[in-house]
Amino acid sequence: MEKSHLIILFEKIFAKSFTFIFFLLAAAIMVATLTSATIKVLEGSEIIPIIIQVVNGSIISIAVFELAMVIGKEYGNALETNVFVTMRRTIPRFIGTVCVALSLEGLIMVIKYSQLELAGNLYYPVAIIISAALLLIALGVFLKLAPPE
Repeated sequence: MEKSHLIILFEKIFAKSFTFIFFLLAAAIMVATLTSATIKVLEGSEIIPIIIQVVNGSIISIAVFELAMVIGKEYGNALETNVFVTMRRTIPRFIGTVCVALSLEGLIMVIKYSQLELAGNLYYPVAIIISAALLLIALGVFLKLAPPE
């Protein structure tokens, strides 16, 4: 059964709107991160926490940017109607970005807690890193079980 032209037009407009919103959010996160870091540098704060803050903000911004890219590319140009093909193309990119973000966040927390001598709190970053690993395993299972294009 084919979709009507009105539904396809509505889906494209909706996808383009969300893409634009997420692009704006990614840019806003980066601007806020850099502004905050600049203010802290000018106030004379320690540089290491500022760098960690910039890395954290950048990671979040990249994840939001990647989400905007996926929405814009896959849903804004609804040429493919097979949901499995669409999912097989979009999910690995997004999950990959999220895994990189989680891994970096976990590593940053390990470094931060080690510097502050808070070894008892290392359970949180280890849990984040394990979550990233489990997410990658789940992605591998999904790609193995999903029908090929």
